[in-house]
Amino acid sequence: MERAAQGADGGGGSDSSSRSSSRATSAGSSPSCSLAGRGVSSRSAAAGLGGGGSRSSPGSVAASPSGGGGRRREPALEGVLSKYTNLLQGWQNRYFVLDFEAGILQYFVNEQSKHQKPRGALSLSGAIVSLSDEAPHMLVVYSANGEMYKLRAADAKEKQFWVTQLRACAKYHMETSSKMMNQVEGQQKNLVHAIESLPGSGPLTALDQDLLLLKATSAATLSCLGECLHLLQQSVHHAGQPSHKPGASENILGWHGPKSHSTEQLKNGTLGSLPSASANITWAILPNSTEDEQSLQPEPEPNSGPELVLSEDEKSDTEDKEETELGVMEDQRSIILHLISQLKLGMDLTKVVLPTFILEKRSLLEMYADFMAHPDLLLAITAGATPEERVICFVEYYLTAFHEGRKGALAKKPYNPIIGETFHCSWEVPKDRVKPKRTASHSPAGHEHSVAEDPSTSYKLRFVAEQVSHHPPISCFYCECKEKRLCVNTHVWTKSKFMGMSVGVSMIGEGVLRLLEHGEEYVFTLPSAYARSILTIPWVELGGKVSISCAKTGYSATVIFHTKPFYGGKVHRVTAEVKHNPTNTIVCKAHGEWNGTLEFTYNSGETRVIDTTTLPVYPKKIRPLEKQGPMESRNLWQEVTRYLRLGDIDAATEQKRRLEEKQRVEERKRENLHTPWQPKYFIQEGDGWVYFNPLWKAH
Repeated sequence: MERAAQGADGGGGSDSSSRSSSRATSAGSSPSCSLAGRGVSSRSAAAGLGGGGSRSSPGSVAASPSGGGGRRREPALEGVLSKYTNLLQGWQNRYFVLDFEAGILQYFVNEQSKHQKPRGALSLSGAIVSLSDEAPHMLVVYSANGEMYKLRAADAKEKQFWVTQLRACAKYHMETSSKMMNQVEGQQKNLVHAIESLPGSGPLTALDQDLLLLKATSAATLSCLGECLHLLQQSVHHAGQPSHKPGASENILGWHGPKSHSTEQLKNGTLGSLPSASANITWAILPNSTEDEQSLQPEPEPNSGPELVLSEDEKSDTEDKEETELGVMEDQRSIILHLISQLKLGMDLTKVVLPTFILEKRSLLEMYADFMAHPDLLLAITAGATPEERVICFVEYYLTAFHEGRKGALAKKPYNPIIGETFHCSWEVPKDRVKPKRTASHSPAGHEHSVAEDPSTSYKLRFVAEQVSHHPPISCFYCECKEKRLCVNTHVWTKSKFMGMSVGVSMIGEGVLRLLEHGEEYVFTLPSAYARSILTIPWVELGGKVSISCAKTGYSATVIFHTKPFYGGKVHRVTAEVKHNPTNTIVCKAHGEWNGTLEFTYNSGETRVIDTTTLPVYPKKIRPLEKQGPMESRNLWQEVTRYLRLGDIDAATEQKRRLEEKQRVEERKRENLHTPWQPKYFIQEGDGWVYFNPLWKAH
């Protein structure tokens, strides 16, 4: 981030001990930030300028608009500060101009160039200005969009002067944004009320598609603005609390906008089906009644205990999971519009039955297995010669794992696993391919890697996943390689929220990678996922901060998946930093795109580029349907998948409804008998879940 934010600066003289000269001047004397023709309110200013580069005293630029009817030119704060550019160029003197009314901090190469285009500009609305002891008289300005300026003043008095004025500017513009949000929220409430007051029949009704679109987009816009404001306020609130660490559930904001009457209908389960003019698909909330319970006789629950999965029955997977649809069709758009107009912003989607046409043709349990498509990188972690090399190998594997879990760019939702559902598979990995990435020879580009069939020349990696809970929806998965004495145990609770024109999914839980040969455990978390642009061509992005840590070695890593800014910016960006905590040493940094090119820089100065799109993909091995149990994912969902492939949405919807209704009937039966569900392969331990026969207990 630092390089991206500071890298635009370059050239000019370098001076680590800047003798800055800050002063408050009339905007009329500063053409680069002239405010004379903008009719802005005046603020008091004391020039306080002496000869020989003396500066104005702190507080010379007042931060409150005048209440008088006459308007004067806005004074601006300007002067020389040292700015950190990058490791190569270090600190350089730059001429800074603070435009208080616009809330922008600009800088130029020198005072003479301030009439030209600025070298950089930072918005101060919601910005955090903090002191730093990294260098003498240093301050850091963190913009709400993620940019950061590291600055140095000539002395302590100059530093405090700039800090006071920058903070005052940030506070003023934050308060202005809050007032505007209140006005916008009131106007959006009036709009929703006007639409919902329309009659149910006639030439213009509340279900008119254009009005639904207007209602949905206004709600989404308000949601976006509210989230931005909430983030800014949260950042300012926690500015002085470096120890604050947001929980997993904080990755998705719960800002609640206007509440419509129809929201309560949806919440209470009274919303039935759409008018026939829209489509033939019914939206429904999970029923509270016992309707159809008598007609569906529950089968004996297949949870009698773990089953032996024979690896000789497994064959290389040949199913194509690419989602080729180009976007949302018109009739589907009407359905989504109707849903969006009814949902409350921030609403938990756990009990909302989503339409079948948005589903991709695999279970969530299988999607977790697809994250293991580069098992050679996972197994290579144990080959690392030192703890430092092993943690870096794990970070390299972690960052390359996500792109293969997403099949194509289109955002589609995997099947929600049924409680008791399981998924089994394995991989054969040639032994000569298992090397640490930094010492491995370059692998040939390509998406498919031939599988070594000779057990003596390959490692076997086994995988099992199970849905252990329905409410909340908790999935567990475990994989192990006995030859490498490596295993991963993970439990994930998925929590979905409606966010206007997008849906956010928090992945709450954690995983543990165990390297038994080295006695090391790496605890890691997972990012949130977002489905964006759900009315046009939906796409997926990851977001949030995740952590990787090993208590034994003292190494940890912080990985940040950056969501796309509202204006401009790249998509799918990720940055990472690996640190040795006992010595406070950063041993590796990484940046790039999680579904594209990643660049790793090591503390030795060496760099490595990994292109995730050219990494060899090892197809998983899975048993054919006729040899799978009734609760194994592909067998369980085979009819839904078959009808989706045929394009028969109605039939797929009916098959999906039968599966989910059977689950609900059996759940009510267990509740009546006070019989808790007993998973096959995982045992609850505290807040987590552990595989029943893990490698660390067997050896």
